[in-house]
Amino acid sequence: MIKSTTSQLQGYQVTAYLDIVTGEAILGTNIFKDIFGAIRDVVGGRSGTYEKEMGQAREIAFAELEEKAAALGANAIIGIDIDYEVLGAQNGMMMVSVSGTAVTIVKAK
Repeated sequence: MIKSTTSQLQGYQVTAYLDIVTGEAILGTNIFKDIFGAIRDVVGGRSGTYEKEMGQAREIAFAELEEKAAALGANAIIGIDIDYEVLGAQNGMMMVSVSGTAVTIVKAK
């Protein structure tokens, strides 16, 4: 499955626009991650724990996006948009949402 944030794919022609597809992943944080994240806020630096969680959420969201596109018969997804949000009481959950247009493509002549 070819994926792109652009609306066109160089060297390919879109033969059908099938539908808009989405994928979401919401992951809760726990007290230990919050404690270590708070320490990072004070001393500075990157929070590897949160980065790992965000990466995992992004992978889940993209897998769902691809699954929905494949079910429509798509071989590519174009115009992908990725959004990150915090949700829940005291921002205790992280959400990654991806959306795009499922299409069929062929090599351009």
